[in-house]
Amino acid sequence: MRLFPLGRLLTSVCILLLLLPCVGQASGTDGRIVVGVSWSNFQEERWKTDEAAIRDALDAAGARYLSSDAQSSSEKQIADIEGLIARGADVLVVLAQDADAIHPALALARAERIPVIAYDRLVEAPGVFYISFDNVEVGRLQARSLQAVRPNGRYVFIKGSAQDPNADFVHAGQLEVLRPSIDAGRIEVVGEQYVDGWLPEVAQRVMEQILTANDDRVDAVVCSNDGMAGAVVAALSAQGLQGVPVSGQDGDHAALNRVARGLQTVSVWKDARALGKIAAHVALELARGRPAGEIDAATIYRDGPRGLGMDAILLRPVPITRENLEVVIDAGWVSRETVCRAVSEDPPPACRADAR
Repeated sequence: MRLFPLGRLLTSVCILLLLLPCVGQASGTDGRIVVGVSWSNFQEERWKTDEAAIRDALDAAGARYLSSDAQSSSEKQIADIEGLIARGADVLVVLAQDADAIHPALALARAERIPVIAYDRLVEAPGVFYISFDNVEVGRLQARSLQAVRPNGRYVFIKGSAQDPNADFVHAGQLEVLRPSIDAGRIEVVGEQYVDGWLPEVAQRVMEQILTANDDRVDAVVCSNDGMAGAVVAALSAQGLQGVPVSGQDGDHAALNRVARGLQTVSVWKDARALGKIAAHVALELARGRPAGEIDAATIYRDGPRGLGMDAILLRPVPITRENLEVVIDAGWVSRETVCRAVSEDPPPACRADAR
């Protein structure tokens, strides 16, 4: 699978976005292209960053933004998408709550000849354009980071939603790295569970149950995102187990602070600003009738459960640990103050006095 270098991609997208207002014809009732975005839930910090990037890019292009929040309900998301279509969406961007349950709404979009973008989470369906990060690589990066600090011991896997293909992609990457140690007996898996909706409150209950079942004997937690990682850390801390290696992803500000404080080992950063800009660009190109295969940086993705060939753009994730927190600070993703809040003993390089 060919990935597009993030730096070059951002440069090309910025140039394209400057040109977009001058290209093509808008189709909304007020002369503007209408982009409808269906969010699975808007409770996580991550999606607010994505939305801001999408809106900024659409505003720059003179397009109109519509959105809906499914509030973690696949039934509501289907109704939301129907509503976006009824409100005149020329193209849909869908962060799916349930990759299978969403298909009736996609069929309606196809019947109306409305292009659909599967945003961040794979939805295998004909004609859908897939935009995300390399989620298998996310899992590899999480596992490598934990194995580097805890090569042996009792491991727990806290996975994402069973209805989200990304959960299995991430877990596949984790196992690719850890399987040799598991098979050799160096790592013992003492707990493994999906978490409905990736919800932190569910993750905390799951982690508490696993700790109880194992008499608190847990050496590392391979956790699949930052929201759940915060809940896992809370469950560990309640048992006096602060500092047990824990992974996450998304670069949530709270997670980066946990990394600085030694409560979380790694957050795999996926720059949502870049993903949002790409989604806006692709949405506008598709709404103007450009063939998906002709969009810059598009390639064919075939690694889904059904092996369906899909036009796609995947970006590279970056692991953030105590040693390289400067990466997200220098990128303007988060302030040094936020990263270093409440850091006292043994500060990471980014929080030392000479770095301020």
